[in-house]
Amino acid sequence: MAVKKAADTKIAAAETVKEEKVKKTAAKKPAVKKEASKEEAVQVKEEAPKKETVKKAAAKKTAEPKATVTVQYQGKNIVAADVLEAAKKAFAEANPDVEIETIDLYVKPEDGAAYYAVNGQGSEDYKVEL
Repeated sequence: MAVKKAADTKIAAAETVKEEKVKKTAAKKPAVKKEASKEEAVQVKEEAPKKETVKKAAAKKTAEPKATVTVQYQGKNIVAADVLEAAKKAFAEANPDVEIETIDLYVKPEDGAAYYAVNGQGSEDYKVEL
């Protein structure tokens, strides 16, 4: 029981110290600040130096560099874009009523051919000679 009374006394003392600190900080603060009249506010605004706005130059977008993929094999130069166009043309001639949504190209220089799949479908006939 004596331990409980000692703990209660310490808590009460701590609360008293906190209250005194709050009162001291409140006493240091000024009670009410004087509000500026509208005329004074306008005058302060007019006297304030104007900031110069600096416009940043817009960052220029750099265009994608033009790229060419060339496969060199046994003395041949095979340009990937040319092979792709040949595959599109061959498919369009063989299937005029089908629209090409996707095309995958597989270049096999050792066979001297490129194979392709259109819209996820491949065939032995889907072949372009290099």
